[in-house]
Amino acid sequence: MVVSGHVINGVIVLDGAVVLPEGVAVQVTVDSDLLQESGAGEIPMLLERLKGVVGCVDDLPADASTNLDAYLYGATKR
Repeated sequence: MVVSGHVINGVIVLDGAVVLPEGVAVQVTVDSDLLQESGAGEIPMLLERLKGVVGCVDDLPADASTNLDAYLYGATKR
């Protein structure tokens, strides 16, 4: 049996009214041609994912990255 579907928010959703028994094993084959066309195989870099918050804070101490635990939790500064 071949069933088509698509991915929504990382979950595979089958097209049509397909009813499968609970716990049945399935095998998923990804059409590599469609994957390359959509660009879905590309994972964005961390900077691209966080671009909305990068540079939002401009008044951090100069040693904030070195002494992060001191500022967050009161640990001894380095």
